[in-house]
Amino acid sequence: MDRILLQITGSQLVDGQADQIEITTIGTMRDDGAAYIIRYTEEQEPPMAPVKVTVRIQKDESTVQVTRTGGVESCLIVEKAKRNQCNYDTGFGNLLMGIYGRAIETDVKDGNGSFAFEYDIDVNGAVTSKNTVNMVYSIK
Repeated sequence: MDRILLQITGSQLVDGQADQIEITTIGTMRDDGAAYIIRYTEEQEPPMAPVKVTVRIQKDESTVQVTRTGGVESCLIVEKAKRNQCNYDTGFGNLLMGIYGRAIETDVKDGNGSFAFEYDIDVNGAVTSKNTVNMVYSIK
């Protein structure tokens, strides 16, 4: 398991309005043979507890699973060209939403690399947002 410096950029398009967040953090990454597993912690505004995040990216670029535990809990499954239903904790209650995976890309090199995935979120069958996540890492 390697310690990594991780830069995450998340973009969201909702009703024609674009929003973007950026996070830079320290985490870990390991290769289990079938997938790359990244773990890091997101600090939240008090009084919320920190959120531990595990991202599992299949090497064949078929699936990304993002599991969040702690202050909020969710499990997001992004599969290329497939729709999954996922439970998302908003902090005010749970929301059942559909996740349709549009793209998954990996670019792993010695000491650094990147992962990117795109997905749509729908609630009650209506697309509510188009999302892109880019993760760039370097081994510390």
